[in-house]
Amino acid sequence: MVVNAYDCDVLVIGGGIVGLSTAYALAQASPGTRVTVLEKEAGPARHQTGRNSGVIHSGIYYRPGSLKARYAVRGAAEMVAFCAEQGIAHEVTGKLIVATGREELPRLHGLAQRGRENGIPVRELGPAQIAEYEPEVRGLAAIHVGTTGVCDFPAVAARLAELSGAEIRYGTEVVRISRRPDAGVAVRTSTGAVLRARALVNCAGLHCDRVARLAGDEPGVRIVPFRGEYYELARPGLVKGLVYPVPDPAFPFLGVHLTRGVGGGVHVGPNAVPATAREGYDWRTVRPAELASTLTWPGSWRMAARHWRYGAGEIHRSLSRRAFTEAVRRLLPAVTEADLHPTASGVRAQAVLRDGTLVDDFLIREAPRTIHVLNAPSPAATASLPIGREVARRALGVLGAARV
Repeated sequence: MVVNAYDCDVLVIGGGIVGLSTAYALAQASPGTRVTVLEKEAGPARHQTGRNSGVIHSGIYYRPGSLKARYAVRGAAEMVAFCAEQGIAHEVTGKLIVATGREELPRLHGLAQRGRENGIPVRELGPAQIAEYEPEVRGLAAIHVGTTGVCDFPAVAARLAELSGAEIRYGTEVVRISRRPDAGVAVRTSTGAVLRARALVNCAGLHCDRVARLAGDEPGVRIVPFRGEYYELARPGLVKGLVYPVPDPAFPFLGVHLTRGVGGGVHVGPNAVPATAREGYDWRTVRPAELASTLTWPGSWRMAARHWRYGAGEIHRSLSRRAFTEAVRRLLPAVTEADLHPTASGVRAQAVLRDGTLVDDFLIREAPRTIHVLNAPSPAATASLPIGREVARRALGVLGAARV
């Protein structure tokens, strides 16, 4: 087939920060590669990228040697540098991870050890030292992580789109994918257009498993959406920087935390409750087909059976502002219900295996002429530049093989 039969070399599905970072990395690694990005929303970063707490994660939480650990540590430094070069709002604030109960002390010490294994400078603190950083925060012990920061991730995504030089089609949803060994990949969109590409990259986030099946691939996971609900702190002066609890190692969620953003406001949250739609940003949003997709996946029931106590607590805090406030007061005793004003929620695209295991690491899989990014929740925004380079490397490998 001649070159002109293809509309582009690489077709990227998804205009979040990972998809746009991939387009940018392709332009950097192989100038002249024709890239098209399809995004069903009217603009970039409308879901996970634009609805998180804006934290540039240090990488302290993640298993040494994992993609999350390597890409978060590298990505945090690169994200700060990128924001500085591009004039995007950001700040390296550092953060405290605070133990409020004696049972958390061994886990806190383990986190400090893990941070050092990942090459992250950490400082262990006692109660008086906690007060030096955060006068209103109370705890038995803490660790200070100096490389954590905050930035405007939607602005990063928009700048990556500009720098990529890619053709970006907003308001364009993929409805059908046809893949042939000798004819690349053909994609039909909601606008009726058909685009042909040499290689396909699936960065569809909350819909990545569905897109994989459209391409004829069985992803082996199901995206189970978890909504994270946030409040805005009416008295932002109570918090100087970022304050986190000690997370439960059985879950990929970090617990309700306090985040002073680039605009000076303080977000409180998120919790983690099952969402009744993949874009279910409140309890009123129910999409029966998507809910059925979750409920018919065996892994959902196995996960629920294993972790129902944790889930029940999260749902209780979702339905009761008093319960949510009590969770916050463990870290910040001065906070009251009146201090918490509801703000926009986010939804985490969490991949779950058939046996009920929550996929803990980033998951990137290859199929003929196709790269699928199947698990890229937090810290994917922090790690987006390294992730984009890895996906671009694989896509360029597909192009090289196709041209042989």
